Amino acid sequence: MTVSRITAVLGPTNTGKTHYAIERMLSYRTGVIGLPLRLLAREVYDRIVAVRGPGVVALVTGEERIVPPRAAYWVCTVEAMPEGMGCDFLAVDEIQLCADPERGHIFTDRLLNARGLHETLFLGAETMRDAISALVPDASFMRRERMSQLTYSGSKKLSRMPARSAIVGFSVENVYAIAELLRRTKGGAAVVMGALSPRTRNAQVEMYQNGDVDYLVATDAIGMGLNLDISHVAFSSLTKFDGRRMRLLQPDELSQIAGRAGRHVDNGTFGVTGEAPPLDEGVAQAICDHRFAPIKKLQWRNSRLQFGSVKRLIATLEDRTEDPWLTRVRESDDLAALKALALDTEVAVRATDGPSVKLLWDVCRVPDFRGISKGEHAALLTHIYNDLHQLGHVSANWFALQVKRIDRTDGDIDTLSKRLAYIRTWTYVAQRKGWLVDESHWRDATRAVEDRLSDALHGALTQRFVDRRTSILLRRLKQKESLLADVNDKGEVTVEGEFVGRLEGFRFRMDKAGSPDEAKTLRQASVQALVPQFHLLADRFYNAPDPEIDFTEQGGLMWGSQAVGKLVKGDDPFKPGVEAFVDEEAGADVATKVQRRLQHFIDRKIAAGFEPIIALKNDEALTGAAKGFAYRMAEEFGIIPRGEVADEVKALDQDARGALRKHGVRFGQFTIFMPLLLKPAPTRLRLVLWSLSKGLGEFPESPPPGLVTVPTAQDAVAGYYAMAGYRAAGDRAIRIDMLERLADMLRDKDSRGGFEANPDMLSITGMTLEQFADLMTGLGYKAEKGERAKVKAAQPPQTSDAPDAPQEMPDTPLVETPPDAPQETPADAPQEIPAQTPEARAESEVEVFYTFTWGGRAARPARPQGDARPRGKGKPKGKGKPQGGGNNKPQTFQAKPKREKQIDPDNPFAAALAGFKKD
Repeated sequence: MTVSRITAVLGPTNTGKTHYAIERMLSYRTGVIGLPLRLLAREVYDRIVAVRGPGVVALVTGEERIVPPRAAYWVCTVEAMPEGMGCDFLAVDEIQLCADPERGHIFTDRLLNARGLHETLFLGAETMRDAISALVPDASFMRRERMSQLTYSGSKKLSRMPARSAIVGFSVENVYAIAELLRRTKGGAAVVMGALSPRTRNAQVEMYQNGDVDYLVATDAIGMGLNLDISHVAFSSLTKFDGRRMRLLQPDELSQIAGRAGRHVDNGTFGVTGEAPPLDEGVAQAICDHRFAPIKKLQWRNSRLQFGSVKRLIATLEDRTEDPWLTRVRESDDLAALKALALDTEVAVRATDGPSVKLLWDVCRVPDFRGISKGEHAALLTHIYNDLHQLGHVSANWFALQVKRIDRTDGDIDTLSKRLAYIRTWTYVAQRKGWLVDESHWRDATRAVEDRLSDALHGALTQRFVDRRTSILLRRLKQKESLLADVNDKGEVTVEGEFVGRLEGFRFRMDKAGSPDEAKTLRQASVQALVPQFHLLADRFYNAPDPEIDFTEQGGLMWGSQAVGKLVKGDDPFKPGVEAFVDEEAGADVATKVQRRLQHFIDRKIAAGFEPIIALKNDEALTGAAKGFAYRMAEEFGIIPRGEVADEVKALDQDARGALRKHGVRFGQFTIFMPLLLKPAPTRLRLVLWSLSKGLGEFPESPPPGLVTVPTAQDAVAGYYAMAGYRAAGDRAIRIDMLERLADMLRDKDSRGGFEANPDMLSITGMTLEQFADLMTGLGYKAEKGERAKVKAAQPPQTSDAPDAPQEMPDTPLVETPPDAPQETPADAPQEIPAQTPEARAESEVEVFYTFTWGGRAARPARPQGDARPRGKGKPKGKGKPQGGGNNKPQTFQAKPKREKQIDPDNPFAAALAGFKKD
């Protein structure tokens, strides 16, 4: 007969103890391994299935049961390890949990009673050596050394946490807060907690393992053998709530968690973060050297139970031991539930025999996954027990209702977590053999609900704690891979399929980021990916036709709807500079190409729009006063109020004026201008160039095209209306070409005796009489308002050949008859139409009129000769001689003097008229 060999494989974390146990188990025909967490059990199960296939591997936990017919290797949680199977090999991992106040008695029972037929392994910390030696005298020991070094690195801020770090918290709230902060600063974190379902936990771990995120936030659950690629472990706290009170973590507990740092031969570090104080030097060194005080007491509870009655069962559960290495466990949840149910009258009546008591104990061992009050948990167990005792199974309708209420995937993280905790209870019940009529159906059903909730929880955790966009870009940057950017027709930029912002011309407008660190990462990745796009865009822009480019009235330069630059003041008003809007990251080549194309555009725009004035300025044939006046016209962009250059105009001889007229210069009574430059396009460009030359911060806009008058603004910049092609007069400004036409109409009016506005004057200005009066006042006239009866001519009498036709009214005006005059009318005479006053013959209405006279407020400018008159009409009759000099004020005219006036030879129409007279 072969003697079973018992070996304790002890050592710190990362020594390969679990891997060694799996290898030993697979060397036998059958085996059982008990693990501390169902998460770890699932991990080991998957590893063995990968080697031997699913047909021979069983997984048994409280909430999961996969048992194929030919199962040879059983992977279980320690609580779910089958008893009395007689497997060749048996192993229990993390045996130091014999000292755990909550679950220690289970591990102690396995240490004392669980054995393999040929080999038994206990895996754990070196602190268990003395206890195992005392309680299992025939055990041998194997020491395994850590494969990598562990170093204490002190305290680090979360913002400076290195990549591939695990931050440990000891409450759900703490874990969530840390994960949220890492999302804002580092792109996100995976979350691992013992309460998660294996499916959720695996999805989160996979996200961390494949590099989608570089940080893991976890509870102390990661200390139990989970093999993760962790380089640094940081404790956010050194205290935890153990179910009864807050207490400090012991050095060996810290070591168990810190030992997750470093994998295989890669060294690891550990430290603290957040509000956790630095570790004591002695504790930190003990963790590095794996030296801890040996365990002196193991938690114990009597496993030889008696089911004669509930009272007897409770008594055996509370038995004490005399072994100095063992201490009775404090009252556990299952014992507390048993005591609560024993007080229920109906339960007490049912639990009177051994099988009933044993069934009651099995029901009381259903874990309180929901974490609700003890009273509610006891009520749930009471319902289950009564169904099992009375019906032989849990009511299918009641069970289905409980599951259906939970089968919802809406809600936030807390809601989904609660539902997962609830479904774990029903999953546990479904796994119990004989508790449901259709066990297979309900196991699948509860597992399906758990999977749906797990997926929903994983999605909620990822959505809340992972900025997928930033994490993906960070990973690509870290791996030094080329990032693929795409820009759609709306300018939306995506990098590796993630929306990162918009491209406005040659400037990248990044999408809103959660923090400065996130923004820095996002921009770094985005711009790196956009560099090729910038070059392609620059080539397209350089070859774009001029109609695709335009300028704004504020001096901006647009390519379609995108701003690509702005005009800046140059040495010459007609040669402004260009500042291109190009991100620095796009490179100097792109900026140069964009700047050159914009300069070409604006140079051509000015050359085309101001061709007359540029030709005038560059005419080498002009000399003397004409040359100087041409330069003056160019400086004023082709429009000068005559009052400002009255002396220069007088100095021009007829030849000089003729040379200037050949270039389209018109010498008006109020303004010297070039009519071609009054068109909307040159006006719009002129205002921009003028504003640049004046250094204005905000450019005034050009008036809407086609308007003869526009309202004046009190705060208008000096010179604006002239550059806009208008002259301010009162509350409105009038277009200068229409003002010259009005001046022609006023030329033969009696400005001293007074005159009224005729319909033609109102027509060309498009004004009401009141507005026209205000305009004339602005031009220097006095406007005297008056009222009079508006007389309409009476309708002429009707005539007819009929004898009864009324008599035709006389053509001569009727004279009003005095009231006392006698009326003599023959009897046979036709009825005489009585004499009517003008008021009786016409509708009497009051009309307003204005009489305009020269106001004398300013000297009138000298009348221009030649150009002031409309072309082709000759010299107007009754034209008065101008008086006084000009200072940009309107001129007025007197009646034509009696003496003969000298003919102006500069006026071609006047010269022609003189020739006709001579002939």
